[in-house]
This record gives sequence, structure tokens and C-alpha cells, in this order.
Amino acid sequence: MRFRLTTTARLALAAAGAMTGWAIPAAAHDFWIEPAAYTPAVGATVPLTLRVGENFSGTSQPYVRDWFIDFSVNSAAGRVAVTGFAGDDPAATIVLKSPGLVVIGYSSTRSFVNLEAERFNAYLRAEGLQRIEEQRRQRGESGSSGREYYSRCAKSLLRVGAGTPPGATTSLHDRPLGYALELVPQADPYLLVPGERLPLALLYRGKPLEGALVIAFTAETPTRRVELRTGRDGMVKLPLDRAGRWLVKAVHMIPMPAGDPVADWESFWASLTFEVLTPGRAAQAASRA
Repeated sequence: MRFRLTTTARLALAAAGAMTGWAIPAAAHDFWIEPAAYTPAVGATVPLTLRVGENFSGTSQPYVRDWFIDFSVNSAAGRVAVTGFAGDDPAATIVLKSPGLVVIGYSSTRSFVNLEAERFNAYLRAEGLQRIEEQRRQRGESGSSGREYYSRCAKSLLRVGAGTPPGATTSLHDRPLGYALELVPQADPYLLVPGERLPLALLYRGKPLEGALVIAFTAETPTRRVELRTGRDGMVKLPLDRAGRWLVKAVHMIPMPAGDPVADWESFWASLTFEVLTPGRAAQAASRA
């Protein structure tokens, strides 16, 4: 049996989350959507866990309505909001009734963190934000703490069942969800096999973002990373050099206008999860698409 929490309990939960790290991105901490299955059967019930951590391992974040702007399931049938009770963990459990590609999206509300200088500088280097590191040096702020607004923009691609409904589009993978920072694959990763490259666009406010570091790795071998910088067109071509569950991520940071009373910077974190199938499974998916 599940119970809806009172407003007081929800506020207590949010406060507890801030204290335990649910809502705080410590240096180089990732945020991603982790479905219980990436290739479920039609009609399957799939729990969705929201995770904060590193190397495809971390703590779960519960369903708290005040923590997100959008949490949705996007399929050939349209866009449907994910609903739940405060404190649900996994954050959501969905039933996938139709075959085809499904995109799960989560866009968080803005939060704040103040990291001491050494930790903030390490995080900038880890996420490829040398441009911000240089701006801090020029401002004489390298030894100052990093006061930062941040928000999360996570997506996960699932391949459901055998093919797609009659007359339905198969190009959901390249449809932006309208998030502030968004990784948009230009091919369906479930139709690719190890050894092929996945073209990916990184969009900031709907436009290609140049020079951003895109990092990708698998749950099975998380320390073996692929790192690429986006070109003028915001694109990278990610080499899918192994089968497994992939996490792709990127961070973009901008300075806040002078005089902001709270933060000096604002960051946007994008992530994308999907599975690269073995050649045999990918061939089956291609024949059904």
C-alpha cells in the first residue's frame, strides 16, 4: 500500500534530500535516468530510477514534484507526464503498452550549491570547463568558492517490443524535448552495433553548442571513457566501441549577470542513457523497426 505524503512531510523530505546529497551535485557528480530494462517487452512494467553519483553508480533520488519542470514519457502515442507520490523510490514505474522507441525525459528545477574553491576548480577541470576556470583566474577568483545555480536535463532511450505501431514515426530519437541543455542522437542507437559511430547533437536553448566536452562510458566498464568536443555544429560522433548500457553526459556553464545576490555561475547538466546491443540483437531490432 502507498500513501500520499502531507505537505509538511514533503518539505521535510526535500530538506533531508538537500542534507544527504539528493539535490547537490558534488564535484563531477552525474545525474541520469536508469530504467530497470532498456529493451522491455510490450506491456512490461518498468521502474525508473533517478540517480546521482559517478561511474554509473550512485544513490537514488525520489519522486518530489517540486524538484522538476518536466518528467515525461515520449512515444509514438505522444508525450505523457509521469506522475507519482512524493517519496516514491524508484521515482516512477511506467507501463509500456506499445512497441517502438520511447524517450524518457526529466528536466529539474534550478537549485543552488556553494563549493569551496579546490572542489569547485576540480569539478571545472573534470567536466571540461576550462573556459570558466580561465574566467575565474582573470577575475582573481581562483581561490574563492564557487557559488552556482544548476539544473539537470536527463533523457533515456528504451526500445520496446517488436517494432512500431502501423503508420507511426520511428524518428523519436532526434526530436528535442525542449530542455535547456540536451543531447539529441541523430540515429537510433538500437539499430547500431559495436564499432559504429552514433552522431549526437548537443543543444543549448535549442541551438548547437560548440566546444563542449561530451563524455561517454558504459556501466560495465565505466573507467574506460570516450571524450570528445563538439564542433561548430554542436555535433560529436560517438564511437560505440562496446555493447552495454551507455551514459553520455555534458555540462555547460555561464556567468550570472553582475549583481546577482546568490550565485556567480549557472550550470546545465545533460545526460543520455541507452543500451548498445550485440550484433545479433541489433539485427533483430533493425528487422522489426
